[in-house]
Amino acid sequence: MTMLEQEEHIPGAVPSRPSPPHRTLLPRHNLSPAPDDEPRVRLAASRNATLAVVGAAAGGLAMGALLSVCTGLIPPGWTLIVSYLWFVLLYSALVFMREPLSAVRDRFVTVLMVSAGAAVLGTLALVIGFVFARGQEALGFVNFFTTDMTGVGPLSGLDRGGLLHALVGTLEQIAIALAVTLPLGLTTAIYLNEVGGRFARVVRTLVEAMTALPSVVAGLFIYASVIMLVTRQTNGFAASLAITVLMLPIMIRSADVVLRLVPGNLREAGLALGAGQWAVVWNVVLPTVRSGLATAVILATAHGIGETAPVLLTSGFTGVMNINPFNGPQTPLPLAALDLVRSPVPQMVARGFATAAFLLVLVLVLFVLARWIGGQEAGKATAAQLRRMSARSRRELPRIEKNYQDIYNSQQEIP
Repeated sequence: MTMLEQEEHIPGAVPSRPSPPHRTLLPRHNLSPAPDDEPRVRLAASRNATLAVVGAAAGGLAMGALLSVCTGLIPPGWTLIVSYLWFVLLYSALVFMREPLSAVRDRFVTVLMVSAGAAVLGTLALVIGFVFARGQEALGFVNFFTTDMTGVGPLSGLDRGGLLHALVGTLEQIAIALAVTLPLGLTTAIYLNEVGGRFARVVRTLVEAMTALPSVVAGLFIYASVIMLVTRQTNGFAASLAITVLMLPIMIRSADVVLRLVPGNLREAGLALGAGQWAVVWNVVLPTVRSGLATAVILATAHGIGETAPVLLTSGFTGVMNINPFNGPQTPLPLAALDLVRSPVPQMVARGFATAAFLLVLVLVLFVLARWIGGQEAGKATAAQLRRMSARSRRELPRIEKNYQDIYNSQQEIP
């Protein structure tokens, strides 16, 4: 007799219900719905803080104008500096009237930091705007990018002559410098991180010392060791060697910093799987920081393109096209801009500023490219890289399955 039947025979007993069948319970199924997210607190300047900044700025400008324009106590060129000093003083006084001393120190440091950033951006914008404004006339002519200075006299119009010879010289010299710097820089960075030893400390010290090497010293070194002893003339190859001396420490330090970001467990995993040290470096370390190494190369290239002092001593100056870097002068873009700007003729000066503007654009493009490539974190694959890896895995899957099947068949044939 079951327990339910026994309960039915007991007088006054309430029969128990049969237990429900088992079912899967979701952990969060029976929970109450989550409340709506509370509105986030947005940090913003208060009305008093805004009025204090505006009032201090107006008072600083008024005091600067009073001391320079009205009374003549200071030269007009010092108006902005004096106005800024008065602005900081007035703003600190206004904050001190309503806030404690700790808040005054905090606001004072904040004003200094914001002012420093604004000064840097303002100076950069002023330089770029001035260069483009002075060179806009020459930049409007197509021949400026398609011709050289052959047959162009001091009184020739802007519709004649251009920077093609300087652009070709820069490209050839940077290409030669990269051909020397790229293997030396990357292998040195790999040696410092993957091999090490007592000698690595000496190499790292020399690299850091070369980073602070004045560019004119690099030009003098190549002039004394290559031009005076070997080539006996200025040429593009000597300029490339001088640029190499300046690019090499930049590339080594940038690649060194990137290689340090590789997690140690990736190396340990490769070694644990039986790979050698070089196999781990080639197949694990370098692919992990591929974007960072590309950034190091681009930064070194941008640094080498803008150098003027070393090529001033080694490349020579010419206004005609010279595609042979081993024979005769070969002018790069920085030297062409410097020589044209020093001319007393307005047309030549316009060409010089236009050359400098083109050089600024070229360097800016390289830095933006380095920023875009270097934005990827070490060891993190982008969506495109994940798609390529998935496609490669799908292509390799039949081969792997066939290998496993062959191994299984061979094991079955063994008695």
